[in-house]
Amino acid sequence: MPKTYTLSQIANELGLSYQGDDITITRVNTLEEAISTELSFLANPKYTAQLSQTKAGAVIIRKEHAHEVKNAIICEEPYYAFAQCMALFSEPEGTFTGVSPFASIDPSAEIGENCTIYPYVYIGANVKLGDNCKLFPGTYIGENCLIGEDCTMYPNSVLMSRTVLGDNCTIQPGAILGTDGYGFVRTPHGIHKIPQIGKVEIGEKVEIGANAAIDRAALSATRVGDGTCIDNLVQIGHNVTIGKDCFIISQVGIAGSATIGDNCTLAGQAGIAGHLNIGNNVTIGPQAGVARDIEANKIVSGSPTTDYSTYMRISALMPKLPDLFKRMSKIEKAFAALDLLESQEKKEK
Repeated sequence: MPKTYTLSQIANELGLSYQGDDITITRVNTLEEAISTELSFLANPKYTAQLSQTKAGAVIIRKEHAHEVKNAIICEEPYYAFAQCMALFSEPEGTFTGVSPFASIDPSAEIGENCTIYPYVYIGANVKLGDNCKLFPGTYIGENCLIGEDCTMYPNSVLMSRTVLGDNCTIQPGAILGTDGYGFVRTPHGIHKIPQIGKVEIGEKVEIGANAAIDRAALSATRVGDGTCIDNLVQIGHNVTIGKDCFIISQVGIAGSATIGDNCTLAGQAGIAGHLNIGNNVTIGPQAGVARDIEANKIVSGSPTTDYSTYMRISALMPKLPDLFKRMSKIEKAFAALDLLESQEKKEK
């Protein structure tokens, strides 16, 4: 049965105040699409005009805009509060509980309390699985993996042997952690594979998106810090180190032995060359090509990367280049004609 809350109950859950009628809320929605039993939010001031048109029963809103709606939850961070509300109304994936007899669990594995293990999960030898974990069908956990408490692994996700997963991690469908790093060398006898004997270490509260791949190290470990969120289809090479609280967005590729600092944002399709150092609090724009180290607190974009303000000026000039080329061609022709005229005058003298 769908969850419902009164406006006062939601406010109490969030530790916030509310105004207006204590209506019943059935779900959350956008300002544009919400109806009278739904809760919406205003975080970006550019959408303020929608307040007069929305049919939402109540709005999460800052104090300065609260007078524009009848029913409201008032706070300083509406987007964060709305995210908390979404968690209240979200329906958990799956209904199975307990350990399925159709799961394959090695006798040497240690399974924590209150775990849910769906049919067709494989857990290898010497695995340690913490309390309150949920493993969906098709999950593979290789030998000697260590998994913390309250972790969720969705269908067909994989931890290859020796992978370490901290507490409260979420692995989305199809993500693979601990695959062989891309280690090959050309020899007189052809290409030779270099064994990858390291591991992957994931911190706490990390989320790894669908079909992402994180290679195990050739030696030592590939590491992802606490709180980092990795999007779908991301490739992280062997021996990479990623700091805490980073955003790694879809289709980013990070080559081997690169180091990414804390609180960094790598936008979609950015490519990071191997053995580079990216400082703390760096933002790298979409489709950027990073071929050199980046100092802390920089915002860069382009390929090769340059300072963001310079990149934007270059981008603004790009559409004008054809006209500028034509003008330069005319100028060059004019100068050439002048040179020809001057040379003819000199000959006549």
